[in-house]
Amino acid sequence: MRDRLRRGDPDALAELYDEHAQVLYRYALRVTGDWAEAEDVVSATFLEAWRGREKLRPEGDGLRPWLLGIATNVIRRSARTRRIRDVALARLPKNDTVPDFADDLVTQLADAEQLRAAHAALARLRRRDREVFTLVVWAGLDYAAAAEALGIPVGTVRSRLSRARTRLRELSGATTRPTAPRLAARALPQENHG
Repeated sequence: MRDRLRRGDPDALAELYDEHAQVLYRYALRVTGDWAEAEDVVSATFLEAWRGREKLRPEGDGLRPWLLGIATNVIRRSARTRRIRDVALARLPKNDTVPDFADDLVTQLADAEQLRAAHAALARLRRRDREVFTLVVWAGLDYAAAAEALGIPVGTVRSRLSRARTRLRELSGATTRPTAPRLAARALPQENHG
């Protein structure tokens, strides 16, 4: 599939999408905590993959690490854009608005609450540690694939993941919300991914 994709075969892109879109969506949803943003991340990832297909190395196993690396970069840019937008919006004068009760209904869903708790705990990690954690634990990449996705050595993946796990354990012990520790504990597998 790599060669077909590098040559610009649209059927290869369609196969790539069918094979990896759900994995990318779940990864983006867990990292961003927002369904709509996760859909945007998936779309932007495949668009960038198509545009940058010539840069894809001709050798290698699967394409999942390459796609997850692109998705991670898309998420970084999206977060940077959101911060810039939020700063600009904070400068605007405040006006009174009527609250949207649909948002209250959505926040009552148990899955959304757990996702928010996990997202809040992960937000307290350094970006590099968070990216390694989400790729290995949530996206299921082994250490080598995560290293490939991020363009870093395998040893760096191991040390960042260890640091992230330690920090999440510390946070789960210090938090008063019961959901975050349980979720963090479930997200800290002890098996070796390398």
